[in-house]
Formats: sequence, C-alpha cells, structure tokens
Amino acid sequence: PFVATLASMDMGLLLRDDVFVDFFNTFLNLPVFGQTPIYISSTGQWDLWPELPSHLDPSPPALLAWLEKPRLPHFCKSSLCLHLVLCQKLLGFIRSGEAAKLLNWQSADQWLLEKCISGSQGMWHFRAFIQGTAGEELTNFWLTTERLLGLDESDARQRDLYLSLLHRLKATHLREGSSVVILCRTIIGSLLKAEHVQPSSTRREILSKMQERVLFTIQSYWLPKFFIHCKMSMEKEKSCQPLLQEYQERLLQGNSQEAAGFSEDLFTMHIKRSQGLSGPYCSKKAKAEIWTLVKEGKDTKERKIPTFQVQPERQTGPAVSTKESQQDKNALGSSLQQPEHPADTAFGGKGGATSANRPEPNPEQVLHLKDLHEERILSNLHCSASLAQLPSLKKSVESMSFLPWALSADSCAGRPFRDFLKRQDRYLETLLLDLWHDLEEFLPVVLDPSKENSFFLRHLIGEKICKTYLEEGTSGHLPLETRTVRTLWSYLMYGEFSPCIFRAQKEICKVLCCFYEEFLAADDRTFLQFMVKWRH
Repeated sequence: PFVATLASMDMGLLLRDDVFVDFFNTFLNLPVFGQTPIYISSTGQWDLWPELPSHLDPSPPALLAWLEKPRLPHFCKSSLCLHLVLCQKLLGFIRSGEAAKLLNWQSADQWLLEKCISGSQGMWHFRAFIQGTAGEELTNFWLTTERLLGLDESDARQRDLYLSLLHRLKATHLREGSSVVILCRTIIGSLLKAEHVQPSSTRREILSKMQERVLFTIQSYWLPKFFIHCKMSMEKEKSCQPLLQEYQERLLQGNSQEAAGFSEDLFTMHIKRSQGLSGPYCSKKAKAEIWTLVKEGKDTKERKIPTFQVQPERQTGPAVSTKESQQDKNALGSSLQQPEHPADTAFGGKGGATSANRPEPNPEQVLHLKDLHEERILSNLHCSASLAQLPSLKKSVESMSFLPWALSADSCAGRPFRDFLKRQDRYLETLLLDLWHDLEEFLPVVLDPSKENSFFLRHLIGEKICKTYLEEGTSGHLPLETRTVRTLWSYLMYGEFSPCIFRAQKEICKVLCCFYEEFLAADDRTFLQFMVKWRH
C-alpha cells in the first residue's frame, strides 16, 4: 500500500515531491504540535517556529531525522495522508494517456487541471466542488475504504478501528439506495454475504474492487466536471488571465509533455538562522504569545470577528469575506476530511489565482504566516470548537483557550496527543479525549440533516457514544457532572442535538489541559534531543 511505502521512505527523497511537501507542510503546522516548521522547496529553506536558542546550530540532517521519527508516522495515520493518496491517484489519471484518449484532453488541458487540483488546496477546492453531490459520498467511501484496507484486523491494536470502519461502511455507504450501492450493485451482494460466510480476505478483495470502480467514476466523471468549473471560474477572474493565456499558448503548441512535481534543489537545503532567541526553548510560551497577539488584534477589530452559524447551504464555518476565507484556506488547505465551505469562492478573488498557480511560499511571507497560522485554523475546524465560549480577550492567553483547536487538530494529525496519553498509561484521560472527538464528529452530522446518510450516521455515532462512554459501568468513572452525562444520554441515544455537548467538551478540556501542556513539553524535549544529538 502507498501509505506503508511512504512510511518507509527517506525524508530527503519525499521532499523532492512538491505535492508531498504541500500536504506535509499543512500537517506540520497543525496547532496540536509544539514545533511547527515550514519548508520552502523553491529555496530549500526550513523555517522553525518556535526558533531554537541562538547557541544551538541545527543541521538539516538533524531536522530530517526528527521529521522521520516523531512526525512522519503520525502523518501516515492522518486524514491529510489519505487525501495525499487520493490526490496522487487523480494526478496519475490526469497525466495518463488513458485520460487523454477517454476525455479527449490535450496536454494543455492536463497541465491546467493539474494546476487546479495539486496539493492540499487543490484537493480542498475539489472537495468543496463536489460537496452535497453523489461525488462527495463516493469520495468519502474511497477515503474510508483506503483507511480500512490499510489496517490489519488480525492485530489486536487495530482490530477495533477496523471493525468500527467496517460497521460504518455498512451503515452508510453500503445501505440500499446510497450512491455507492447504485454504482457497485453487482459487487455489493457478495460483500454482504462475506461478513459471515466468506473469509476476511474475500471481503477485502470485494471492497478493493468497489474502491477501484468508485475511483474510476471520480476520475472519469467528477474530475472533468471540476475542470469545466475551474475554467469557467477563472474566465470571470481578471487575476487568472495570465494563467489562462499560458493555457491558450500551450493549446497552440500541441501535445508537448513536461516532467512535473519534483524538485532538484535538495542539496541547498538549509535552516533559517535564529534571530537570537533568549531564554529556554518553550513551544507553550510561543503559542501563548501568538494567541495573545491574535486575540488582541481581533479585539480591536470587533466587527470583523467571524460569526459562527449553521447555514442552509451547509456552511458550518464562519461567514467571512472572500479574501479572509481564502487566507484561512491557505493556512490549512484540506486538513479535514470533510470540507466545511462551499465551492463558490474556490477561485474567487486574488487568493483564487494564487491557489490555481500553486506557487511556493515567498520567504519574506513565512514569518507572517507563522504569526497567523494559529488564527487561521479557526474557520477550518468543527463547529463545537468554533461555538465554544472563549476566555476574555482582555487577559493573557492560557493553554485552555486554544485547547479546543489543538484537540480538533489532533484528530487531523494522526492523534499524537492521544498516543502520548496512552504511553503515559492515562486510560481515563484517553477515554475523555476519545469522547471529545466523537462528540466533535457527531456535531456536523446532526446539525446538517441534508447530508446523505445523515440520519443513519447520527444514530450510529450517538448510540456508539452512549454505549462506550455513558453507560453506568463507564460513566461513573468519567469526571463529568452527573447532569451532563444524563442530558447527553437522553439526546444522543436518539441521534438528537443538545447544547449540552458544548458543556461536556468544556468539562473535558478542563481535565485535559494540564496533560496537553505535558505533551507540549515532551514534544519540546524530543525535538531538542534530535537537534543536540546531531551536533556531536
């Protein structure tokens, strides 16, 4: 499998792939982590945040070793990695002779579509375009199946997740009337029998065949529709005219092919020098300083603070201007498996032209990006974090204030915080974190009844939460208020929404806050050990 191959590859080789760099940068800057570096492949420069103390002079090999050990394994378990795999599959089809023949594409068409869909932002735009269509369900099925097929059900550590994903597939995408069942009707009958009659290897084979058929439909039907949408959107945008002009020139040149997607400048890789940071290295302090500045800035522009509300068009993110929305997207791209915004602004404004061309980050802009990347996650996280009551903007920011966003990012980052709690044998805290994530997953489903399979999925998740966390044998050990547990049970058991979800998440955050600070401290120690080790 691609993910297994990725996990075993040399980091230096991986960084030659510009598409991987785009997704990996997005992953590295998720705010759950302490150290959040950015790599600019066009210059070979790494920017660290927080910076190292001035007496340390880290080398690129030290940083690459750190990236391979603590970071890459979590990336391979993340939703971003699944989107990277899908992006590579789509790019492979776009570049193929099969696509050119089947869809009558010229090399210029392939070149432009590749520009539109490459990287995390490109996949974000594609997911936004298919939102609310059968293409969204097909894509979600492909991603879930890719995750499931990458698990070993004979491994006790993976079996629970495997069975959970399989149960979800059967309750949603494999239910009669779904887009997947309609497309794969000849295959689906065999799968339903495979649960008890046939061995798991046969079930895997059937799911794999279904996944292949779904992928081909995405490639041959939804990609061309997305391409038409991109061209029509760019024609209306003045800032996209240079790109369209180059596209027209390439059309006149004919079918000339060019290698794309790989950088040859690794030998100039370097790390930006520290600007004389004094005092001990501490990512918690750096995060608090960033959030203090962000909140003070938002406090002085009260009218521009995004308002979070459920929109009929299925927007669960903030209502912001096109420019602000584009800035938000640039920070995280498609960090979440479910896109939260409509496709209307995919190429709107100046930001749209930028994402279509996919330029490398400007070195002068990196520091500004570092200052803002914590703030920009606000519009890309689930609504519970967005709706949470934040502390007063007048006072200094503590870990508790940004913990909801860190926890949401944890679910996108391969669950590093959860792994830390498990290594510390913190069973109760791990259970609380799982409950927080399940409540977070439940919210967008229950608040959006128009979503396909919403009815079955919200009942599935609600029942799972009640049986796993809220039954008498379990809930008595959870440090939650009795009324909170009772209210959650009375609503979630019937798949219904309750504002008590936000109260439960706030109570969980109070318990987990000190452990998250320990996680940041451990992350700092690991990073410094790698940096110091390679000096000798």
